Amino acid sequence: MADLLKGRIALITGASRGIGAAVAKGYATEGAHVILTARTIGGLEEVDDEIQAAGGAATLVEMDLRDSLAIDRLGANIYERWGKLDVLVANGGVLGQLTPIHQYAPDVWEEVIAVNLTANQRLVRSMDPLLRLSDAGRAIFVSSSAAHNSRPFWGAYAVSKAALDAMVRCYAAENVSSKLRINIINPGATRTGMRAAAFPGEDPLSLKTPKDLVPLFLDLASPNCLTHGDLINA
Repeated sequence: MADLLKGRIALITGASRGIGAAVAKGYATEGAHVILTARTIGGLEEVDDEIQAAGGAATLVEMDLRDSLAIDRLGANIYERWGKLDVLVANGGVLGQLTPIHQYAPDVWEEVIAVNLTANQRLVRSMDPLLRLSDAGRAIFVSSSAAHNSRPFWGAYAVSKAALDAMVRCYAAENVSSKLRINIINPGATRTGMRAAAFPGEDPLSLKTPKDLVPLFLDLASPNCLTHGDLINA
């Protein structure tokens, strides 16, 4: 194990697979204690097995990001156990349905906005006080090129990510003079289940893997990171 994040406490949402799982394993390898959330515990346990096998440590939290009270409880539990949070990686998200704007079922639209946007505001509300207790709090939000490309049929997802970008930029602007470093990553075309659902005819071997993104997430989580308020295209 290396020690770039030795002794750091990192919360990663959507950590049971894909980018979240890769970042969790990468952070644990660098010495962080990772707090991993997802809607189902099974995937988290598989990630935890790999982390433990490599000598790392994780805490698993089964949680639906639409449950705002659960997010608040998680913040309280982190404070009680560790007294701070060093890194927040807001990765959890849903694609929803690819369909014309006028055909979105209300429940599908509302779920995408709730998970991709509202839950992240609730995370900020609950975790910001803990990040300020760190000597170098870091917050990383995962966005998408769909936020700015006006793709047909991607309405709910695009709207949620565009709004997320705007929210995070405001949050970063509010913290120019603080110790926090707040940034957005657009991972681009990556070999994930969400990507496969959106582009079923695409050759997954032509895409970068989630593991390829880990160095960027490590850089932005580092106590030495100076980048702030940026949207970084991987």
